[in-house]
Amino acid sequence: MPIEILQTGKLLASCEAALAERYTVHKLHEAADKDALIASVAPNIRGVAGGSMQADLMDKLPKLEIIANFGVGYDSIDTAAAKARNIRVTNTPNVLNDAVAELTIGLMIALARRIPQGDQFVRQGKWPGAQFGLFTELTGKTVGILGLGRIGKEIAVRAQAMKMRVVYYGRKRQVREPFIYYSDLTEMARDSDWLVIIAPGGAGTDGIVSRQVLEALGPRGMLVNVARGTLIDEPAMVEMLASGALGGAALDVFEKEPQVPAGLLGLDNVVLSPHQGSATNQTRDAMGALVVANLDAHFAGEPLISAVV
Repeated sequence: MPIEILQTGKLLASCEAALAERYTVHKLHEAADKDALIASVAPNIRGVAGGSMQADLMDKLPKLEIIANFGVGYDSIDTAAAKARNIRVTNTPNVLNDAVAELTIGLMIALARRIPQGDQFVRQGKWPGAQFGLFTELTGKTVGILGLGRIGKEIAVRAQAMKMRVVYYGRKRQVREPFIYYSDLTEMARDSDWLVIIAPGGAGTDGIVSRQVLEALGPRGMLVNVARGTLIDEPAMVEMLASGALGGAALDVFEKEPQVPAGLLGLDNVVLSPHQGSATNQTRDAMGALVVANLDAHFAGEPLISAVV
């Protein structure tokens, strides 16, 4: 009999097709009565494809062996609970590095040159009757990267191609990296023109970009978040963007997404994106393939490709 797995959210069509070829898939996100579905299939579920797994759901799946998360971030999974229950957890790193790094640089250019606003200026017939204005550029600026991991390094390389100076903050200095390391995030923000956030979400980073950090970045500073909305003191950020205490922000993520703070919607010094960091066909296909590959490896008794727990 095929191994039975639980799918917790919608996945790319290519991923869902590959899962269906190999496993009996129960789609929790499509169930009209989720509790009833879980009660009916729980004794047979050995794997999960997707995220959003907390301890209470794990406890309902007594034979659960592995959670194959779709995404590099796994803060929607209680990894401590999984480890305590001897449940393996995997994610999908590396395959989305380039896509997220490209979007980051795109957001930076869009904010610096006000590209979305310029598009609207033309569409609304304001040009050539009026001049759009002068803004700024990336060349010669210092970008501070919060989280110099796999994606952070790709952003750094691209920022250097834009003739920017790169510095970074993290839990520890990476001795093989050529960039200047800061052990204090506020100090780095004070010395940076741009602050790019690409650190993992979770309790350890909640609110790490505090009002103090935003004040250090200041009225000429630009903020970019392609990580998790929870890393920023969002109310403070909105207030400071509106008052001019913070120069600008390009945001791909929000604290309570898909809800976006209403205070951001009318600001000209903001570029907003609907969590599109990895949203390319090739990247999402690769992410889905890695979800399937981790499940296949586990049930074949082989080493996991990208284990978290």
